[in-house]
Amino acid sequence: MNKENLAWQWAAHTVMILFSLSCLLPFVLLLMSSITDETTIVQNGYSFFPKQFSMSAYEYLWEQSSLVFNAYGITVLITIVGTAASLAITSMLAYPLSRRDLPGGTFFAFVLFFTLLFNGGLVPTYLVYTQLLEMKNTLWALIVPGLLMNGFNVLLMRTFFMTTIPVPVLESASMDGASEFKMYYKIVLPLSLPILATVGLFQGLAYWNDWNNGLIYVTDPQLFSLQNVLNRIMSDIQFLASNGELSASAGEKVAQLPSETFRMAIAVIAVVPILIAYPFFQKYFVKGMTIGAVKG
Repeated sequence: MNKENLAWQWAAHTVMILFSLSCLLPFVLLLMSSITDETTIVQNGYSFFPKQFSMSAYEYLWEQSSLVFNAYGITVLITIVGTAASLAITSMLAYPLSRRDLPGGTFFAFVLFFTLLFNGGLVPTYLVYTQLLEMKNTLWALIVPGLLMNGFNVLLMRTFFMTTIPVPVLESASMDGASEFKMYYKIVLPLSLPILATVGLFQGLAYWNDWNNGLIYVTDPQLFSLQNVLNRIMSDIQFLASNGELSASAGEKVAQLPSETFRMAIAVIAVVPILIAYPFFQKYFVKGMTIGAVKG
């Protein structure tokens, strides 16, 4: 390698490192803002180097630890169960639709696409889940709606199956006596790790960040997800801070409740698990690209 190529390589690496570090800056600012004194952040704004540090936002969160920990457990549970069930349902629907010999395949694909354009609306959906299926104030209300309302992921996975899974492999497996389910389980899924990781990531993020289902279908605080609990705590702080009579009667404690810093603390505890889990998906993208192929 000559000196000119080496210089270009170092320059490219430097630029990529700077870009990577710039992606981390918002998270650093988020963390620093969450441990900044409330008065300081109101007076001086957000800063990477605050004049005064304070853990009051996390101390207030710790006072609500029983609710927060319970909500964390519920969110982790619905994210794991919902993502796994969603991947199973999505892939089992996408695989038959990807087979060109499926009778009526075009019609079923159109029905699936139609659901992306139109839906029954909030009121009929609410009535179905609460009165017909009786899911109100149950964990199923946080899981099931996410399973049945994402035709985009099905079409995405169907396209991957049609363009990536080698037809000769399926034909040879069929000639060897493999059933459709065995081909799906033994051949299609191992060759589809990239799309499974992608759709799984989409669904996992959707379940983790979902607060709409909890807002609509759940009224029991013991069943609130993390997003619903944090939203409830934030609403309580805003209500106390904006109500002068209550603030006057409760004294300094209400006046000193963190608001801006608490928003940042909420974002930190909500995003950290996702940041930790995110890198583990990378190996599945690489593995899925290299596993199996049609050999000449």
